[in-house]
Amino acid sequence: MTSESPAALAATDAAAIPATELETKLTSPPATVRPRLIIAITGATGAVYGVRLLQFLRAHGLAETHVLISEAGLLSLHQELGMKRRELDALADASYALRDVGASLASGSFQSHGMVVAPCSMKTLAAIAHGLSDNLITRAADVVLKERRRLVLMVREAPLNLAHLRNMTAVTEMGGIIFPPVPAFYQHPQNIDQMIDHTLGRVLDLFGLDNTLAPRWDGMGHSA
Repeated sequence: MTSESPAALAATDAAAIPATELETKLTSPPATVRPRLIIAITGATGAVYGVRLLQFLRAHGLAETHVLISEAGLLSLHQELGMKRRELDALADASYALRDVGASLASGSFQSHGMVVAPCSMKTLAAIAHGLSDNLITRAADVVLKERRRLVLMVREAPLNLAHLRNMTAVTEMGGIIFPPVPAFYQHPQNIDQMIDHTLGRVLDLFGLDNTLAPRWDGMGHSA
């Protein structure tokens, strides 16, 4: 057994590395990588929000995307957009099965900028609020919260009952962001696509991802 101190052992290890290699290890910045975003689609109406978000991020290379979809989300995807699962998966860098709770997303060691649930059903909201982690969507959300990363839930329901409101409060208290996809009219949108893009532009702003999905507000115009 060696009697050398930890400091002496560290110095010995450093000496074993060629000087040029050691200098590189100590001074080289990490390689630039795209931020990772987890995007989930659940069974509330509004699958277009998740799909459009994936399309924009893929077209502009703003993020490495990891997609999840619930069983009810698949029904909405087909009913509202006429899309199949393979078409959704093709928009992302990686996709996962809902029941694959052993996937990389289930671990805090999976580095990401955070997660967007677009749209977020009241069932998924409730599971996240109570920490159920009963599938990979709710487990990934739980991981994002426990690692103090950004979780954005685009909750979709109306009217809201007390259980819904209390679950939103619980998620907010845990650090999540409740972001209902409420359209804004002050920019005078000309069609539904513009309303969707305005909302998603605001969502991307929450992750610090600069985008041109919607015009920025320049202040209220003044009549002559």
